[in-house]
Formats: sequence, C-alpha cells, structure tokens
Amino acid sequence: MFSVTVRDHIMIAHSFRGEVFGPAQRLHGATFLVDATFRREQLDDDNIVVDIGLATRELGAVVAELNYRNLDNEPDFAGINTSTEFLAKVIADRLAERIEKGALGEGAEGLAGITVTLHESHVAWASYERAL
Repeated sequence: MFSVTVRDHIMIAHSFRGEVFGPAQRLHGATFLVDATFRREQLDDDNIVVDIGLATRELGAVVAELNYRNLDNEPDFAGINTSTEFLAKVIADRLAERIEKGALGEGAEGLAGITVTLHESHVAWASYERAL
C-alpha cells in the first residue's frame, strides 16, 4: 500500500460534558496538527498516490471550516463532545465528500482509504481511518 500525507493545523475552542473530562469540562482552547494520509494499492498513471497540491488545498479548506471557532456554538456539533477522536472522523468524512465530488482530480479515483490524525501534543494524538 502506498501513502501520501499532507499537514495543516486548526485552533478551536470547546468544552466537554462528563466527569471523565475533569477540568476540560470548562471552555478551553486546543491547537491540533492535522495529518491526512491518502492510501492506494497501485500508483496512478503518473506514479503518484494523489496530487499533493490538491490534497493540501482540500485539507486546508476543510480545516478552515473549523479554525478559530468555538465548536460549542456550531450547530453541527450541538450536544456533542468534540473529542480529538470525533474531530478526526469529521475531517476524514468531509475530505471523503470532497474526493467523491472530484476535488482531488481524476487520479484520486483509485484511492483506497484515508486516515486523519490530530496531534494534540508531541505525546498524544488520535486518528480515524476510513475506506474511500
């Protein structure tokens, strides 16, 4: 399996419900490095996994929808704990929608899957992996 990863970042505010979250139940900020890894079994006709420029652009567009937002105030996330794991899935699913609409070009038709990893710090991160 071949893969290519592109990176961006987001800065959000949010709070959590539930004792397990301790002080994070209060409103707080988070900055995440966001990695999107695209996978395919065989390289395309140009011997690449995906156009890195298009992948970077589309990841940037997806994270821009979340960047500098208080997720507690976003209708899409009403009543939801926007954990790192949950946000990784949101970003992966939004990228998948863009891929299905052709935003990464014809070469992306052969992609097998995507993994989105959100790095909370240098010692903790979470990922979501899905088929395409």
